[in-house]
Amino acid sequence: MILFQLSCSRNHSFDIWFKDGNSADRQLSRRMVECPECGDRKVAKALMAPRIGSAGKDDSPNMAVMAKAMRDQLAEMRRKVEENCDYVGERFADEARKIHYGEAQARGIYGEASDEQHRELAEEGIEVARVPWLPRDDA
Repeated sequence: MILFQLSCSRNHSFDIWFKDGNSADRQLSRRMVECPECGDRKVAKALMAPRIGSAGKDDSPNMAVMAKAMRDQLAEMRRKVEENCDYVGERFADEARKIHYGEAQARGIYGEASDEQHRELAEEGIEVARVPWLPRDDA
């Protein structure tokens, strides 16, 4: 993994990780990267000072720390969803359709849907998202 500082044509700067330098060049030339601030796809590598570490010192991100941070974010998202949305269980696809077509009160819902149900909802233009649901650690 390699971190590049990028800037868009509107001079917004941001950092992004790529698999390697070739991946970065390929994605930038195909305009696959967009500025998170304005959505501009005219993005290029910005001038960067080289990151020089001491000999033998591993400056790479600690994967355990990163994994914990991601788990913490997913747990917080779960907490917010459960706090602010209605659980509809196996009725998710049906309830999402009712809300979309104005047959039920508009509100946030969550529940279970099969791959096929998820695909059908998306094809109907119903906004749905799959969220990795981590088990609770407080058991």
